[in-house]
Amino acid sequence: MENEEKNQTEQSDKSRSMWRELWDYAKIIIAVFVIAFLLGHFVYINARVPSGSMEETIMTGDRVFGNRLAYIKDDPERFDIVIFKYPDDPSQLFVKRVIGLPGETVNIVDGKVYINDSEEPLDDSFCPETPEGSFGPYTVPEGCYFMLGDNRNHSMDSRYWQNPFVEEDAIEAEVAVRYWPLNKIGTVK
Repeated sequence: MENEEKNQTEQSDKSRSMWRELWDYAKIIIAVFVIAFLLGHFVYINARVPSGSMEETIMTGDRVFGNRLAYIKDDPERFDIVIFKYPDDPSQLFVKRVIGLPGETVNIVDGKVYINDSEEPLDDSFCPETPEGSFGPYTVPEGCYFMLGDNRNHSMDSRYWQNPFVEEDAIEAEVAVRYWPLNKIGTVK
């Protein structure tokens, strides 16, 4: 009888030990998911680039991380590459380059971008081919930005949207790093 009670006690202890170990694993898994959730909603954003509008800087299908904290103290600057909510459908995220800043007038003449009647166009050396077309002028409202893709001749950007300006609150993050494909891992400029 004593042996039977001892066996039951040992089995009960083993069962409790197994449940304790499972609970310890569950706590670790829950903690990992909570941390990943918090990081994904407050620190970084993961985006896939579905089109060629940013080629050669970011290629179709590339995956990038954006830094959600980039604009907590500073405002977006000209030429920053940002992830933002598309003004005509905020459920979609777009990746483009900031060109026009709040209060500026953007004019595109024969593919060259001029700011505030400057006689010198912006440097567009990151464009894979010579941009074409004339658009504007666009006067960027306060608290908004004018966006263009790097592959200007194949980009649906501020020039074509019904609402051509991106409000500062719609900017989710500054693109920080490309992580896919593996052979192109690195910062994006």
